[in-house]
Amino acid sequence: MTTHIPTARCGCIDIHTHVVPHDFPAYVGSRAGAPWPSMREAQPCHRHVMVSGKVYRTVSNQAWDSEVRRADMERLGVARQVLSPMPELLSYWLDAEDGALLSRFLNETLANMVARAPERFSALGAAPLQDIDRAIREMEFAVGTLGLSGIEVGSNVGGVPIGDPRFWPFFEAAQACGAAIFVHPLRPAGMERLVGPASLEQIVAFPGEIGLAAASIVTGGLMSRFPRLRIALSHGGGAIQTLLPRMQFAWECQNALRDAMPVAPMEAARTLYYDDLLYSATAIRALLDTVGEDRLMIGTDYPFAIMDTDPAARVDSLGLSDAVREALRWRNAARWLNLA
Repeated sequence: MTTHIPTARCGCIDIHTHVVPHDFPAYVGSRAGAPWPSMREAQPCHRHVMVSGKVYRTVSNQAWDSEVRRADMERLGVARQVLSPMPELLSYWLDAEDGALLSRFLNETLANMVARAPERFSALGAAPLQDIDRAIREMEFAVGTLGLSGIEVGSNVGGVPIGDPRFWPFFEAAQACGAAIFVHPLRPAGMERLVGPASLEQIVAFPGEIGLAAASIVTGGLMSRFPRLRIALSHGGGAIQTLLPRMQFAWECQNALRDAMPVAPMEAARTLYYDDLLYSATAIRALLDTVGEDRLMIGTDYPFAIMDTDPAARVDSLGLSDAVREALRWRNAARWLNLA
């Protein structure tokens, strides 16, 4: 199938948008009390995401209705959305067999959304990383059979950072099948240190969590081992922008760190992609200076409360050349997604 690539004239590619299905299949496993998600009616055009009998989040029809999405895309000047599951749905805490079943349902749901509007949507699926072999099989099915562009992964799996060597077989398989990888914060570290409402998880803890994930990729040498991997970090890489100068200085000063890391931290960071979800022109310009003009892409976190509501205007506010502006709007994303 030939995929239409939008030009700068007709809009942006938004690589960071999330999907919650209208419903989930009933749990058919044998584990009593398994935290299998379900949906329940809420106010008009909204549904509650239920986990273990409690409301995890209330979402609007933007989360599952393609027509609502497409209307919003027209309003925002977005030519293509890259769909991925709401991160909590990755469900690494489920039994591996249950996790594989949920991943398959999510991937088929995403594939159906793409099939109805392939000129407007691409998708990144789920894989049960609590079991590496199952995760590899599901990724190969999602990309090779369903035609998804890649896989969304959490920043950690049961507290193990995504750059840990135990996940190398998964990333080796991702490189082999050409899957784009999107890293998103999940159950972040440091929650016990927050003072305030529950929404501080996304506001305060996410940047630190994705920064730790990015650091684990850099210090673990993942991109040196699999140089054709295409990995993108959500939320602008969070704290990694602040950590990199410190890491680089230490790498230049400490023999032990240089021995452990074959590539300088700054150089390793420039092999990754990043969305621009930093909410500040100053922060986005600093990230551009740090990682390069060919590494940054638009990401909004649609349709959640913390989403960037005018991504095109934010890029326009940066005062970039036409070529760099076009790269941020769609060219870098098209390369990351490997769109034809």
